[in-house]
Amino acid sequence: MWQSRPVSGILGAVTPRPSDAVVHGDLVAHLVRSTSLTEREADRVLAEVLGYFGEPVADFVRRRHREMAGRGLTNDQIFAVLGTEIPGRLFSPPPLSARQLRRLVYG
Repeated sequence: MWQSRPVSGILGAVTPRPSDAVVHGDLVAHLVRSTSLTEREADRVLAEVLGYFGEPVADFVRRRHREMAGRGLTNDQIFAVLGTEIPGRLFSPPPLSARQLRRLVYG
């Protein structure tokens, strides 16, 4: 099932966290049942998706800036595009301490 190994993709090497195996093993099984993917293929697709959406906002901004600057766009053009792209993206939340978690629950 879920294996913690680097997966090369859009963002470079992605290494799923060990805890992902517990959380996402059922998703890999679901993908195998509901598609023509093998377990290995479903595992790889899931690792790619998690890596894609696991990119921190600062890394996303820097990566997209490099990509667009490489195509000759100016900073004004790049920042306008980034302003439209960021709201449509999902970003991983920052790690939360036990205190922060308590505050979310109890206020």
